[in-house]
Amino acid sequence: MTDAAPRLAAVAETLLGAPLPVRVRAWDGSEAGPPAGPVLVFHSRRALRRLLWKPGELGLARAWVSGDMSVEGDLFALLDRVAPLLWERSRPPGEDPPPEASAGALALLRDPAARGAVRDLVGLARPWPAPAPPPEEALRRGGPRHTKGRDRAAISHHYDVGNEFYAHVLGPSMVYSCAYWSPGGTLEEAQRDKLDLVCRKLALKPGDRLLDVGCGWGSMALHAAREYGARVTGITLSREQAAYARKRVAEEGLADLIDIRVQDYRDVKDGPYDAISSIGMAEHVGSDRYRAYARSLYGLLRPGGRLLNHQIARRPEPVEEAYRINEFIDAYVFPDGELSPLGTTVGELERAGFEVRDVEALREHYALTLRAWVGRLEEHWEEAVRLTSPGRARVWKLYMAASALGFEHNRLGVNQVLAVRAEGPGRADSGLPLRARTWPAQP
Repeated sequence: MTDAAPRLAAVAETLLGAPLPVRVRAWDGSEAGPPAGPVLVFHSRRALRRLLWKPGELGLARAWVSGDMSVEGDLFALLDRVAPLLWERSRPPGEDPPPEASAGALALLRDPAARGAVRDLVGLARPWPAPAPPPEEALRRGGPRHTKGRDRAAISHHYDVGNEFYAHVLGPSMVYSCAYWSPGGTLEEAQRDKLDLVCRKLALKPGDRLLDVGCGWGSMALHAAREYGARVTGITLSREQAAYARKRVAEEGLADLIDIRVQDYRDVKDGPYDAISSIGMAEHVGSDRYRAYARSLYGLLRPGGRLLNHQIARRPEPVEEAYRINEFIDAYVFPDGELSPLGTTVGELERAGFEVRDVEALREHYALTLRAWVGRLEEHWEEAVRLTSPGRARVWKLYMAASALGFEHNRLGVNQVLAVRAEGPGRADSGLPLRARTWPAQP
């Protein structure tokens, strides 16, 4: 019989209490759901087993990463239809659902139709034995979060995938953070403009000492030294990034201005610096250690020195709905990553002694950046798979596409916070111009 897809659709509609949002195709060739749009393909019963053993985002991600499930058509369009069903159930990894969620689940299972749907799903999946997670999943971590050793392992998991792989995704700029777009601009132009925006906010000038925390492949260090004459110390925990950055520095003849180190920010002791840039790094710090991070940077700046903290933020939500990073991203992409609301970040910087002078939200810019990265990954798909593995390439595609929708739907934000080391309430001069921003005239 070829009825797996209609049965699966009936189960989904019963449990969701709404029509199936996307078309599905099952392993037996049957199809069900809306006639137009992307198709969610279940290549085997194992995809359903993954969902039964780990309901929600992580089960779906495991099915995708393993190749047991795929998408025909526009991945963004499919995620746009499916994601709201998952977002409603987001919570921190390892936390129990709130009591009302359990009550809702029990009420659902008291419904004879729902119990019948679950039985039918179990019959379709034949769920034993439990499928092993795909090999790209991060190793389980033990001990306290954000020790130096555990942070080093987490950074290696994400960034030591291979410099060639990242070059295909990021393009020549090798910048792995939100770009700063102009209408009609290219990814390369937008990343150059972002680096220049940071340098201008920091008011860099020849001879200034800049500490670039989480320097990646060296792009910020190179721009600051080449265009502004700054003397840059770049630090990263990724040995592959450091080797790549050092090679670029040597090729551009800037070794006298740039020092790239494999070093934890907690071990930097050679201040004071005139300026610090932290671009896309603070997400790895951890909420429990964020104040210590802010105090460390404060202590490394000279009086009046500036910090530019460029960081992803989550929306503030009720406690029972709050999350750090969802289970899929924690398991496959950013182990131990944590996101905080913008207000929390600003508060911690102020408690460390900083005077926060400017906040610029770049949410829409990150959505555009992620879509550009997905486009580059698709364009270089075969080479990306060769350099890593099919599973790893699928992880990055799903992560970037889902993240783009998170920014587009205002579930995620990204902000540049410019702060000054203030010596105390008596310090009157921040060193910033009276009108630090220029806004377009009213049309």
